[in-house]
Amino acid sequence: MAKSSITYNWGDDYLHITLGNRTEKRILALYVAEFIVTISMATIFLVQSFPLFKNPLHFLGAMGASLLYFLAARRFLNRMFFSEQLHLDDKYLTLIRKTLFSKQLRQYSWQSVGILHYTGKAPKTDHPLKGHSFDYFGFETREHLIQSLHHEGNLFFNTREGRVYFASGVYSWDAEDMVQMMRLFIGNALQLGPEWEQMLREQEIGDN
Repeated sequence: MAKSSITYNWGDDYLHITLGNRTEKRILALYVAEFIVTISMATIFLVQSFPLFKNPLHFLGAMGASLLYFLAARRFLNRMFFSEQLHLDDKYLTLIRKTLFSKQLRQYSWQSVGILHYTGKAPKTDHPLKGHSFDYFGFETREHLIQSLHHEGNLFFNTREGRVYFASGVYSWDAEDMVQMMRLFIGNALQLGPEWEQMLREQEIGDN
């Protein structure tokens, strides 16, 4: 699934930003592999359940297989059709996360939105085998993959309830554009962390 470009929809009193699904290809491949393994297991259970009514355990096995099919399909489709959106107006920043079967909205007043930070990939201690030719099992690659799986977002701000992450898969070059658009709309109500000054300066140099 190719990453779609970030789109901006300007209204008279709002800015709506669509981030889409920006999951890395290797993570998508892992989701596909997980789906195939789960469906294969469910198929084995189902085949072993025939004839269904010869034994009550056969019927229960078939029900379990059906449940596995359902859960695997739901989990897979939710991941494939996941998308993020931001909605800004003069009072609130609304974070919207959609899947095929659900929609989650989290709304924050600008007074409660703390300083916006860009974190990118969280720092990780290198595996002891990194760079060694005898890392045959790919421990370093595996740790990076696990980190990506549990990554909630590349931007965050702090509220009284804790840290809020969003913009999963949005990296520095897109984040810089997005923040500039947000500041055009809301002005100084959007406070930026010190890391943005260097990032935006580098972007201006690159544009020139």
